[in-house]
Amino acid sequence: MRSFLKSMLIVVLVGGLAAAQSGTAKPSAAKSPEKSGEKPAEIGSANLPSEATVDAFLKQQFGYEADLSWKISSIKPSPVGGLAEVTVVLANQQGQQLTRFFVAPDGEHALVGEVIPFGAHPFDPAKKLLQKGITGPERGPKDALVTIVEFGDLQCPACKAAQPTIEALVAAEPSARFVFQNFPLEMHNWAAKGAAYADCVGRASNDAFWKFISKTYETQTDITAATADEKLTALADGAGVKGAEIAACAAMPETKARVDASIALGKSADVTGTPTIFINGRKIGSFDARLSDVYKSLVEFAAKQGK
Repeated sequence: MRSFLKSMLIVVLVGGLAAAQSGTAKPSAAKSPEKSGEKPAEIGSANLPSEATVDAFLKQQFGYEADLSWKISSIKPSPVGGLAEVTVVLANQQGQQLTRFFVAPDGEHALVGEVIPFGAHPFDPAKKLLQKGITGPERGPKDALVTIVEFGDLQCPACKAAQPTIEALVAAEPSARFVFQNFPLEMHNWAAKGAAYADCVGRASNDAFWKFISKTYETQTDITAATADEKLTALADGAGVKGAEIAACAAMPETKARVDASIALGKSADVTGTPTIFINGRKIGSFDARLSDVYKSLVEFAAKQGK
């Protein structure tokens, strides 16, 4: 799903890349920002396109695909000065995915790709940010030369598919520190609840946490928004903690605050989808189980760099 929608977005954007300036999702309300007197909001050096303009652009690009829908997640200044960053949820029969593109200051061109860190030590800022902010359940020595951080969503099929590879990577590197951070996606209807239960299980027992997320992934397709409380409570019981107490904890405002803080940490580290892992700050946002040997090499390389 990730590669399909990403490829689709690249195909439709790179050939023309002119932002739509007329029409909206509702033809009766169609107005060009220029004609209506609307001006893009200014934050710093970035001129942000309006939501109506972005929606019209998406309609022009994707309107011919009857089974494809979208939701604008955010429009904000990019880390690169002068560019606006637009994050969109694309959905079709294969699933849903967060994707993004960048709008140039002229409001007439868009760029597809990923902004990556640059410099002699490009991964240090993210490494320091995560070292300071991570709060999730962990395994391995705290003074490890390598810290692997996963931002995951218990309802995410890609996270479920990636879990055996991530577990194998962690098992093969016992001297590394591994931390799990909740990052439930808005598009998933019980992910936030799953994150709340996971947070409470982790606070009750670190050992139970790993059993809980493993079993949650295993039974992921059996869980719905309507049955989430019942299923997650039973899974907590099965992991070795008291499910009723976990359910009560999951409903508390302070639990939501902790999950929200984990999401905020992920966003500050440029996490836009799940699973995303960091190896000493090196971001791997398009996790591919076929690249397990590459990930192992990255961990070994990071360990050498840390000595």
